[in-house]
Amino acid sequence: MEIALHGHFGFRRLIVSAVPSIMMMLVESIYAVVDGLFVSNFVGTSAFAALNIIWPAVMLVGALGLMVGTGGSALVSKTMGEGDRDRAEAIFSMLVRFTVILSLVFMVPLLVFMEPLARLLGAEGETVRLCVIYGSICALGLPTYMLQLSFQSFYMTAERPQLGTVMSIVGAITNIVLDAVFIIGFKWGLAGAAAATTLASCVSGIFPLWYFSSRRNRSSLRLVRSGMERKPIFQACSNGLSEYVGNISWNILAICYNLQLLRMMGENGVAAYAVLLYYGYIFASVFFGYNIAVTPVIGYNYGAGNKAELKSLLRHSAILLMALGFLMTLVSEISAGPAARLFVGYDPELSALTKHAIRLYMLSFFIAGFNLFISAWFTGLGNGKVSALVSFVRNLVFELGFVFLLPALLGPNGIWLAVDAADLCCLILGVTLILAYRERYGY
Repeated sequence: MEIALHGHFGFRRLIVSAVPSIMMMLVESIYAVVDGLFVSNFVGTSAFAALNIIWPAVMLVGALGLMVGTGGSALVSKTMGEGDRDRAEAIFSMLVRFTVILSLVFMVPLLVFMEPLARLLGAEGETVRLCVIYGSICALGLPTYMLQLSFQSFYMTAERPQLGTVMSIVGAITNIVLDAVFIIGFKWGLAGAAAATTLASCVSGIFPLWYFSSRRNRSSLRLVRSGMERKPIFQACSNGLSEYVGNISWNILAICYNLQLLRMMGENGVAAYAVLLYYGYIFASVFFGYNIAVTPVIGYNYGAGNKAELKSLLRHSAILLMALGFLMTLVSEISAGPAARLFVGYDPELSALTKHAIRLYMLSFFIAGFNLFISAWFTGLGNGKVSALVSFVRNLVFELGFVFLLPALLGPNGIWLAVDAADLCCLILGVTLILAYRERYGY
């Protein structure tokens, strides 16, 4: 089936169109998990904890690429829906250049302040040194990593989501092979893991620059000569703000979880949470991939004024995501034990803690997919403010509040249940917002 932005999207076409983007995100989540597996099993618990203490801070900056890409893809697809393809390519080109500039602006201060940042995040003693090693090497690869995140959204807008899947597979294989060579073969430890991650992002970030500029490009988008204009850049950033807020919120939450867990359970708590995040990210990548695929479709139909198709997209997406959520919750509950043993089976006590944490935390996935879609829905409609509000309230109001409130009421179990309570509250908010804006957008 042709993957294009125009035409009617029923269940079958939505699924077929979303599969390449879902596969892209699944592959990326799996190689992130493999990275953690190598560190946990071949370097040690302290290095594994250090990786997960400093990585959220690096992602706070790296997620700017996701912001530009997600907000930009909605803007570019809307412009294409309005029939102005030349303007769409000009906006696409200036946003890619803006991503590179943004990465260089933030790379140097991140390198300079890596050690105080590690200490601020709760690292002590040898863990500080490990955080600095991993974080500094990853910071050097920030430009290509931000480009990689940005292009993830543009592949669907260019009607070439399969290319995104291929690049994810190539990046994954590169990362896994280099992990084995650097960590097991060369004995470089945590530095080897960081080097593998950075070099893999070079592959995934540089190739699309060549492809979208080359004569072999047969997609709907091309990198062209264009000036830098404030208005489309601001529109893209403000529209993609929700994805950035969602991502930095996730990383701020990870920092707060780590601080709480260090206080309540020590390094074992941080290690268990790290496994939970790796495992959860595999499941969440299905939702992320779906949203990457459907956001440009929403933007295209909004630009074309096709209100009937918008209504259909909302209804079909809600049904699909709730069904997927039920299935993934069931699978995660059944597989919690094997997942814990895979990561930390060398420590029975830590393995038991991790299994328990996964089973409580992953209950949220029944409704999490639809909550994430609500934010993507408003991004596609160009309403970055409401989209950002949903992400902000879900993560930095509901979940952050429950991270500190529930442990005081329920003890250690409260920290694993925080996301479940937050997603339930967010569902109520999201449905209210969709109903409130129904008349304005005509869906």
